[in-house]
Amino acid sequence: MLHILALFLVCAGAAAEPQCKVIPGNLKQVDAGSGQVWGVNNGGSIYRYVSNNWQNIPGSLIHVSVGPAGVWGNNQNYNIYTYVNNNWMLVSGLLKQEDAGGNKFVVGVNSANAIYCLNQGQIVPPVANPTWTGLDGSLKYYSCGPFGCWGVNSNNNVYYRYNVSPTSCQGTQWQLVDGYLVMVEVGTDGSVYGVNSDGYVFYRNGVTSASPTGTSWALVNFTFSIKHVSYDAGYLWLLSQNGDIFRCKVSGSVIVNI
Repeated sequence: MLHILALFLVCAGAAAEPQCKVIPGNLKQVDAGSGQVWGVNNGGSIYRYVSNNWQNIPGSLIHVSVGPAGVWGNNQNYNIYTYVNNNWMLVSGLLKQEDAGGNKFVVGVNSANAIYCLNQGQIVPPVANPTWTGLDGSLKYYSCGPFGCWGVNSNNNVYYRYNVSPTSCQGTQWQLVDGYLVMVEVGTDGSVYGVNSDGYVFYRNGVTSASPTGTSWALVNFTFSIKHVSYDAGYLWLLSQNGDIFRCKVSGSVIVNI
């Protein structure tokens, strides 16, 4: 309860409750980036949203990410795959969560919350046996965008990573950011959204290239509890606790009815 109170205290305000479009289907995780939307369900089936329908992609994953670095994911054994020429290519290493939102570099965390990344040179084209670079610190979720990378640790503390670049994906130092979240996602345009332990969604105000950590959190108000959020190309994708899928048209922290 203290965590949610602390985050409410730093909110710059709350948007009105949105009227979002329900998207048929049920997912455990969804990711939007570079104009694409991918997701996985509880059974490990993989889907891509194409022409307002979910297209099943052969394979089995428990987490998938799409962005400038392509499509990446891992299965229940933490094996890592990237989607190349309509096929999954096994990549050496073990991760529980990856993010392809960086400028053609990939980041991720393993089952022990250790943090790793791949520089751009090992992504274009993908290398089957790359050299993963380890980062200091410990995170359970890590996501990147054009202005840097954001993560949350096992205590739900929020961190920003400075000086991350395509050729130096490890960056240089962490900055603790106010608030408590269970996950944080960075959009292709740099927008930052997160979910806290009570299922509330927050948007980070003031994120720019000159001010990459932003200024404050704004509550995006929903009447139902959210477990996962992703943003790209003006749309916020949400999963409820039972896996229902919602899509909202947004402009910053303002939700537009669709």
